[in-house]
Amino acid sequence: MIERRFDITTDEGVMPTFIVHPSNEGPHPVVLYLMDAPSIRPALHEMASRLASAGYYVMMPYLYYRGAEFREFGMSDEDMHLRRELMDTVTPTNIIGDAEALLAHAATDPAARPGGVGAVGFCMSGGLVISLARAMPERVAAVASIHGAWMVRESADSPHLGLDSVRAEVYMAWVDPDGTAPPEHIPVMTAALEDAGVRFTLDVITEAEHGFAPAGPRYDRAASELHWERVHSMLRRNLRS
Repeated sequence: MIERRFDITTDEGVMPTFIVHPSNEGPHPVVLYLMDAPSIRPALHEMASRLASAGYYVMMPYLYYRGAEFREFGMSDEDMHLRRELMDTVTPTNIIGDAEALLAHAATDPAARPGGVGAVGFCMSGGLVISLARAMPERVAAVASIHGAWMVRESADSPHLGLDSVRAEVYMAWVDPDGTAPPEHIPVMTAALEDAGVRFTLDVITEAEHGFAPAGPRYDRAASELHWERVHSMLRRNLRS
């Protein structure tokens, strides 16, 4: 396995990005792996490596680069306060420029395969991957939102709006109850996807908490392994066939 860090320039700054992919049998399909609110940490590195080991070129960008240099966040009051501020710097609109910069970099690497790409998002990034599918239908072939937060917003760029352009297959693991994505938003999102003719699967997770996928205090093995099963299956269908 090859693991590297690159500093990728966007229109808004320099975005540290961790890339991991197999060392042979490339080029490999690209998957954008978007961090959750606690930011990039060993648990996410392990998950990115697990996905890459199945034959993918996984790109994990530090999305807080607009407001802070790369760092791992702890659980102190100071870190929690800063993290809340930085979350506001990542939106369904500016993630598009980030993705364009990531894919431009991938295009220069012989280990990355051209063509359709996948995107997986957790927590705050769950809605962002839907936004990428909407904005980049010619590139984004499969997206997964895992315990996604703020999927239905009042803003004009809410992930549930304007889905007619989406060509990607969509998977969502939606926790109920979840204060960041209340259950009454499930039929709103479902109706939006159905009206747009989007291929999608939505699992309502009732036996685990928001944050169940990565290792940590809320990790739930059964729910996490279900998300792995769904993600691998979807990526095989859309990126490897």
